[in-house]
Amino acid sequence: MTQRDESRKKGRHTATVLSNVRAGECFWKMRLRFAGEAAGAFARFKPGQFIEFDASDLAIPTTEDIPKALLDGARRSVLLRRPFSFSDVTVQGDATIADLLYCVVGPASLRMTTLRAGDIASLLGPLGNGFTVPHGKRTALLVVGGMGLPPIRCLAKLLSTEHKEVETIAFIGARTMAALPLEERPAAFEEGLSLSVPTFATLNVPSMVATDDGSAGRRGPVTECLARWLQENADRDREKLIVYACGPERMLEAVARIAKAKNVGCQVSMERHMACGIGLCQSCAIECRVEGSSETVYKLCCQDGPVFDAREIVFGE
Repeated sequence: MTQRDESRKKGRHTATVLSNVRAGECFWKMRLRFAGEAAGAFARFKPGQFIEFDASDLAIPTTEDIPKALLDGARRSVLLRRPFSFSDVTVQGDATIADLLYCVVGPASLRMTTLRAGDIASLLGPLGNGFTVPHGKRTALLVVGGMGLPPIRCLAKLLSTEHKEVETIAFIGARTMAALPLEERPAAFEEGLSLSVPTFATLNVPSMVATDDGSAGRRGPVTECLARWLQENADRDREKLIVYACGPERMLEAVARIAKAKNVGCQVSMERHMACGIGLCQSCAIECRVEGSSETVYKLCCQDGPVFDAREIVFGE
């Protein structure tokens, strides 16, 4: 089977751009509208799944609209699709509306900023396996590191609408206040849990912000917030707790270690360079443990993940 045939099988779709606006220092938010067959496909989108966005034919911004750091590489050819996860998916009648929050870091995402309302975007999806909510869970702890926010925010919406019995708490971390991928920012970031961050407050999910330099919320890694909460709530039934995380791999490793030490279930959304997104290029291999054995196997982030049980993953050990 050719890559084109496989693409059709997985769902090669188009979407109409409803808006595409700057949402921070280097962040943009694109709203997409799916119709017809694509609307049905993305109505079933699960938090943690992803799409492969085709930016190969998009225009290059004018020189004055290109960040200085990207001037040298702005004109590089974009041959491969780029993976993204949605921060929100909503069914509206016969259409499905999805929000794509992205950071401009290279020639592909730079080209994406040129899309305007009414333009057509080409993408592949939905792809991969998303987060699951095991039966009997009553508290979900969501951990975000930098651009790991979209799938976690999408999960927070699912929990708040379809699993109202689950108490949900979010911990959001980044290097600096400017690096927080938040579309709306409060006048001041509180140090403790609060409903001051609109991204989660609109879902009635309290959150806590941590930055490495202390420019917003608590100073230090977001994993310290998770560890502190678990310590302060040591009397809670561990069987009813679950941790979900998405962010840099070092953060995910720390989250997995904390969850294991506290005997709490944990699901992590891994990140790899997924050139094709459909298992053909084999570029996104992740070393995983074999249950009940000392052996390990390699699984593909795009097909077996990107969400894994944290106990499976062999982090740089």
